[in-house]
Amino acid sequence: MAQIKRHATAKWQGSGKDGSGSLTTPSGTLKDTPYGFKSRFETGTGTNPEELIAAAHAGCFSMAAAFQLSGAGHPPETLDCDADLTMEQIPGGWKIAAIHLTLKAKVPGLEDAKFQELAKGAKENCPVSKLLNADITLDAKLV
Repeated sequence: MAQIKRHATAKWQGSGKDGSGSLTTPSGTLKDTPYGFKSRFETGTGTNPEELIAAAHAGCFSMAAAFQLSGAGHPPETLDCDADLTMEQIPGGWKIAAIHLTLKAKVPGLEDAKFQELAKGAKENCPVSKLLNADITLDAKLV
């Protein structure tokens, strides 16, 4: 079986609220990208883990949908996906409770019922969906 490994580095200095960190990936897409309390829990400059998870989920699901649609003989012209992540405070900390995926797809010649079936399969089989312990919902529309 094939295996793919990826790597990222986080550096943090200082306390949880007053400290700051940076994220770096070998691809260079993230290079000393700042993150901290304000960018995570308030409005501040930099990214945060939840934003990155939402982006990863939107990207993974879109690619999974493209494979599902293409495999069924309906390659998409365009797939536009939004991922809205909800993080909730629970006793003892925080939890990523839900992610809502909104997909707008242009797929000529595909009936909605088949599209819904394929989009649902992509949501269930996307590796990021499988990773998350959250309620994942999907609103998929042909445009």
